[in-house]
Amino acid sequence: MIVYEADKKQFLYHSDHDDIENVILASFKATTGRRVNNSEIRSWKESLGYVASVLRDDEIPDAMGIAVELHLPQSSKRIDVTLTGRDATGNKNAIVIELKQWETANATEKDGIVVTYLGKGLREVVHPSYQAWSYASLLEGFNEAVYDGGISIKPCAYLHNYNRDGVIDAAHYEGYTQKAPLFLKGPKEREQLRDFIKRHVKYGDSKQVLYELANGRIRPSKALADALKGLLTAKPEFVLIDDQKEVYESTLASARKASASAPKVVIIEGGPGTGKTVLAINLLVQLTSAGLFGQYVSKNAAPRDVYQSRLVGTITRTKFSSMFSGSGRFFDVEANTYDFLIVDEAHRLNEKSGLYGNLGENQVKELINSSACTVFFIDEDQRVTLSDIGTKTAIRNFAAAKGATIEEYEIASQFRCSGSDGYLAWLDHVLDIRPTANQTLDVSGYEFRVFDSPQALHGAIKAKNTTNKARVVAGYCWPWLSKKDCSASDIVIGDQYRRQWNLDKDGSLWIIAPNSVEQVGCIHTCQGLEVDYIGVIIGPDLIVRDRKIITAPEKRDRHDRSIRGYKNRLKIDPDKIKSEVDLIIKNTYRTLMTRGMKGCYVYCTDDETAEYFRSSISGMQTIEPALTSSSTVN
Repeated sequence: MIVYEADKKQFLYHSDHDDIENVILASFKATTGRRVNNSEIRSWKESLGYVASVLRDDEIPDAMGIAVELHLPQSSKRIDVTLTGRDATGNKNAIVIELKQWETANATEKDGIVVTYLGKGLREVVHPSYQAWSYASLLEGFNEAVYDGGISIKPCAYLHNYNRDGVIDAAHYEGYTQKAPLFLKGPKEREQLRDFIKRHVKYGDSKQVLYELANGRIRPSKALADALKGLLTAKPEFVLIDDQKEVYESTLASARKASASAPKVVIIEGGPGTGKTVLAINLLVQLTSAGLFGQYVSKNAAPRDVYQSRLVGTITRTKFSSMFSGSGRFFDVEANTYDFLIVDEAHRLNEKSGLYGNLGENQVKELINSSACTVFFIDEDQRVTLSDIGTKTAIRNFAAAKGATIEEYEIASQFRCSGSDGYLAWLDHVLDIRPTANQTLDVSGYEFRVFDSPQALHGAIKAKNTTNKARVVAGYCWPWLSKKDCSASDIVIGDQYRRQWNLDKDGSLWIIAPNSVEQVGCIHTCQGLEVDYIGVIIGPDLIVRDRKIITAPEKRDRHDRSIRGYKNRLKIDPDKIKSEVDLIIKNTYRTLMTRGMKGCYVYCTDDETAEYFRSSISGMQTIEPALTSSSTVN
């Protein structure tokens, strides 16, 4: 979609004889039906005036196409200005220009990141050349008119108020300024931008290339599909087995048959280690390879970032990240934009989106409306925050409202915890989530140990970390002091154990980051992922008294967002909130204790709780655990 399009001659006429910002505004309202804030209108007025000045050159053809606010594929982002035509040899080119009114910026040590004044203060933002290059990369990866239609994308950035200062154009950013040249303030820079334009557009195209861009089918390129295939080829753990394969083939068939007029919603239920994510990645790869347009969606960033990291070097991060998305960006996506969406960890979906939880209506509804076929992978026993609203009932209701056909499957084969279904059943029983026949654990099938000290547990996990697949995690019962003071210790137990929470810089990649075995992870950096051995510190938010599980939400750190607001909600419906918080704390430890494929080691800050777990292991003195629990919610 293009907000405003013209050829050079028409654009200059609007600039000279009309208020160009009002022309763009009228087109924007007519095209999108939305309002525009005053700052954006002012930016149109100033920046497009500078663009007009650049284009006043007789060697730039009058029939060159000009687009303002060209929408990017599967994104709410818009390219400021796009110029189209043919070069001296007749090749179709589109010049992507990112416009900025900046006057100053500060460099950072981060890749492609600068600091500048925006709105009411200084903010870290992407470098303009990186932004232009990344937009070009998305067009190259998803617009069929580009990757199959012979259109070459030439990105650049124009900061017309910015004097060259060795900061915005520092050598640190050279990797991006070479891909997307940077033009700054002054007549010399303006002339260089003109030369750049004339090099790529010698002949006008009467907006033909613009038409092809705007109407090109949005689907992934073969290069992107091949890179995703490589993810499966190189990772034997992504091979499908038994009921995984059965559900996979059924879901493939549904996605291929789905359409805007015949939408489908698929619900796939499975517990920890049943291969939900393996199945999700396989579906993403196969459907993408078939030319369908879709994404892998998850609430947590950690699974997305881990899978992206496995493809570093095979495809640009920008193109690959466009295949992996958070769940909070679909509130303004048009109906049936996607052929398919693969929603992993659907139980973690929220009602509202945005940093302040004030955007959209309901993430389940938005995902279903955005796609012809929406596939939800769900385990309701892994709901670990009060804001988690993803349930099978909610999915069914929103699917029915859309008129979608609903298909439901279950995968039960256990590939984590040494394939021990008994361990999972035992956890459900011993954590008092539900009564099962597995009242004691047979450790011959899965290594489970209870340690007397946190340092002993951490030492055992480090000894198992020979292949970087062992980590320590904990309930969120300690403040994250090291986030502000990198020398501070977070998890302090006794006189000898002092550790920090998961690395802030690489938080979402903590589970695979080098040396992160030294830190302690939380539910948000490990849910949806797995290691060989997991060490779990059970904090004072879950204790045992007289063989009864007692949850104590007040023992969690006050900054823990998973049960944020529970005290206020207690005043409205105390019985319901007590029950919900009780289950969330239990589910959190159940999830943490099922991250290990080969073993789980546990340390309890409370001695009686440690003895409770020991006594529930086969070969130890066993007493039937109580099937009722209490909570100290106040």
